[in-house]
Amino acid sequence: MYEHFGEGYAESFAQDHVMAELGHRTVRQALDAGWEAKDVWRAVCQTQGVSAQLR
Repeated sequence: MYEHFGEGYAESFAQDHVMAELGHRTVRQALDAGWEAKDVWRAVCQTQGVSAQLR
């Protein structure tokens, strides 16, 4: 996430951005709820236009 969003925004995004793809959770909430990091990252990639080289 740091490479795509930058260090400062990545933290903000993970804490504040609620995603329907994560069950209406933030990245942090999804990880705390036991979601696999790779599944969370896939959801972020799909919704935020992460380049193929960063996937």
